[in-house]
Amino acid sequence: MDGAHSHEKAQMAPHATEIYGRLGEAVFWRIARAFYARIELQSELRPMFPRDLEEPIRNQAEFLIQYFGGPTSYSERKGHPRLRMRHAQFAIGVRERNAWVACMEGALIDAAVPEPERAVMSKYFADTATFLMNADT
Repeated sequence: MDGAHSHEKAQMAPHATEIYGRLGEAVFWRIARAFYARIELQSELRPMFPRDLEEPIRNQAEFLIQYFGGPTSYSERKGHPRLRMRHAQFAIGVRERNAWVACMEGALIDAAVPEPERAVMSKYFADTATFLMNADT
């Protein structure tokens, strides 16, 4: 009975702040690198990013590490995330939102993020992308 209970508990979705401890830092760097590799090929989104993607990769990896329960290097370096303010300069409608989410979903697969962590992260990315929408395109 204890074995079945342990297996059931392991299958439960982790809280977002537990994910860093479950996956480790390297996974978040893999996600960021995989995401920006996809952005390089995304003609609709690529113009929103600087030519050199090293800084955005670092920003995203550190932000995700912090959000999902790791060290606060992002906020120590950049201040409060202020996601809406940082993205306000870009017109983000349904098309841009969906393209971004598709890149992020692909990055989770490319980075081999396991379940149930992938489902928790996917929901966060979809919800955040919707929150950042600011255009009717």
